[in-house]
Amino acid sequence: MDSIHDDTCPSFEGTLEMVGRRWTGSVLQAAAQGARRFGEYRAMIDGISDRLLSQRLKELEAAGLIERTVIPTTPVQIRYQLAPDGQALVNALLPLAQWSMHRSGPRGAGRVLSST
Repeated sequence: MDSIHDDTCPSFEGTLEMVGRRWTGSVLQAAAQGARRFGEYRAMIDGISDRLLSQRLKELEAAGLIERTVIPTTPVQIRYQLAPDGQALVNALLPLAQWSMHRSGPRGAGRVLSST
C-alpha cells in the first residue's frame, strides 16, 4: 500500500478546504459557463450575497483559478473567467459532481459504498 507523504497532504487538504467552502462550487460552475461580470454571477447563483460572491471571487483569483479582466470602457467593466488551473479543477470535480447527483437520486439516497 502506498503511503501518504507529508508534503502532498497539506496541498490536497488545502484544495479540499477551498473547494468545500460555501458557494465555491457554484461560483466555479458559473465560471465554467464562460466569462461573466459580477452581476451575472449574482443572478446565476441564487441566494449568494454580494459580500460572499466578492470574497469567493477574490479567493479563487488569489489561488490562480479565476482570472479577472478589466475592460477599459466607460464605465469600467470587470469580467471573471476560469484560468487554466480552474478549468483543470472543474474537470477534476466533474466525476465527484456526477457521483453526488447519482447518490442523491431516488435510488442513491442513503446508499453506502461497497467494494462489489
